[in-house]
Amino acid sequence: MSKQLINQQLQSYRSQVEEIVKDLHELAIKTGNEELAATVSDLRNRIHEPFMFVIVGEVKAGKSSFINALLDTGREITKVAPQPMTDTIQQILYGDEEEIVEINPFLKKIFLPVDILKEIAIVDTPGTNTIVENHQQITESFIPASDLIVFVFEAKNPYRQSAWEFFDYIHSDWRKKVIFVLQQKDLMNENDLAVNINGVAEYAEKKGIAQPNVFTVSAKQEQEGQKEESGFGEVRSYIQQNITGGQAPILKLQNNIATSQNINERIAEGIQLRAEQYKADTEFRSDITETLDKQELRSLKEVDILVENLLAGYDRITRKKESELASGLSFFSLLRRSVSSIFSKKASVKEWLEGLATELEEDLNSELKRKLNDGVVNLADSIQQMAKLIDLKIRSSKTILRNDYELFSDIAEKRENVLKELQEAFSRFVNSTENFTDESLFPDKSPVSSNIATGSGLAVIGIVLATVTQGAVFDITGGVLTAIGLLFAGISSSVKRKKVLTRFREEIDKGHDRLEEEVSSNLKSYIQNLKTKIEENFSRFDAMLEKENEQLAQLEGQHKEITSKLEGMMLSLEGNHREEEE
Repeated sequence: MSKQLINQQLQSYRSQVEEIVKDLHELAIKTGNEELAATVSDLRNRIHEPFMFVIVGEVKAGKSSFINALLDTGREITKVAPQPMTDTIQQILYGDEEEIVEINPFLKKIFLPVDILKEIAIVDTPGTNTIVENHQQITESFIPASDLIVFVFEAKNPYRQSAWEFFDYIHSDWRKKVIFVLQQKDLMNENDLAVNINGVAEYAEKKGIAQPNVFTVSAKQEQEGQKEESGFGEVRSYIQQNITGGQAPILKLQNNIATSQNINERIAEGIQLRAEQYKADTEFRSDITETLDKQELRSLKEVDILVENLLAGYDRITRKKESELASGLSFFSLLRRSVSSIFSKKASVKEWLEGLATELEEDLNSELKRKLNDGVVNLADSIQQMAKLIDLKIRSSKTILRNDYELFSDIAEKRENVLKELQEAFSRFVNSTENFTDESLFPDKSPVSSNIATGSGLAVIGIVLATVTQGAVFDITGGVLTAIGLLFAGISSSVKRKKVLTRFREEIDKGHDRLEEEVSSNLKSYIQNLKTKIEENFSRFDAMLEKENEQLAQLEGQHKEITSKLEGMMLSLEGNHREEEE
């Protein structure tokens, strides 16, 4: 394949990778993590840069000396001093002429006409244990875009904790390819050096590096011309076999894709966590709806029981009085001839009928009041239970996506605020009397007695129900008794027994039907209205769930598409690399 064709293909690959990373950057922005978005942006900007070596290690480990010896220019490119002189990151690149460009206070680019730099760039970083402000953060910002990490240790002590903690960041977080260099080997005897070589290799293997590459070098020997002894030959040989010689551009793109896959996987974990939170929230919301439905049915059943008991008492008393009336009328009918004089005395008939009406009123009042008191207690308890259960479920809702999580913390915070608002709003709801004194109940009556004003929230339900229900029941029965009184007042000796009983039964039946209709329908309406009011507290939470469903679908779709593109691109690059090796 001609060089021109290779370059064209390489440019095509770079354009494709750049487009994929652009999509990844857009997805990263949506995670709300500015640092991750900046990392992807930096990764995209470095696609056209050479294969990048990032040299890391502690202060005094000999990093600067290692770089100077590797470049083999015969002079000091990076400053070497007993104190941490490298107070900025220095990116060393190929240039036809030597030039130093200060990008910002923390980054300097050095251009040199050195052949090895035509295929690789070298980044000299501050020490991993430096105390200079921002250096660790700046160094870490370079790691994701790196193609090879060269971890330089002081040969006589490669076990310092801060160095290996930084290694954990490099390997665990970014899974970067790492080689280990023990610098200043000239200061150690062969036996001690062998012990440290094995020690570093074992340490690296325990941390997940299979067959770690450990080199021992002496920059001092290299710069003094002791090329055979310095160990730099092995390092250069490794670079030639694994990186340079035309391999670097494709390897860099592969590394870029690998890093993109790493970031895409992190985003996937965040999306998964967010999806789990959404699932928990939808289950919570379904549980609320199911609980409300169950409690509504329970309360409606209590209404049916209450009405059934009221009607049973009403029917028992009225049947008894109907029987007495029929008996009395029958008696007068049978003895009409013998007691006709009594019938001429209207006061006596009136007296008897008024007594019958009075007894009916007293018996009904006593019976219905007792049944109302018992029924209202159960109904009030059922309605209170509805509100209490919802309040408890709101307070125990499950939080999975926390606002201290690195991704989607803004979404977690918004959810937290919506949930907090729901808790506070519902707390106010259950403590507000007016939410339970539904004035749509019995609109022609005053639904609230004077003593309700002193109560609050759930505590007034029993009083409300007792006040409203008793008022309604006794208005209904009072109306029936008034009608019966008027009926009795119009009875004369000429009125026939059957007609009187029929009219009595008609009035009693009207009262029965009205009692059943008004008490049942109005109490059920009260329960259903209260359920609706409770549901209204969830309006913002429901809106959040609806929006979350849409956003999750978009995120999952974008992530799936990027995953597919990254996998396809990696396969293409690997295939190209194999062809070149063959």
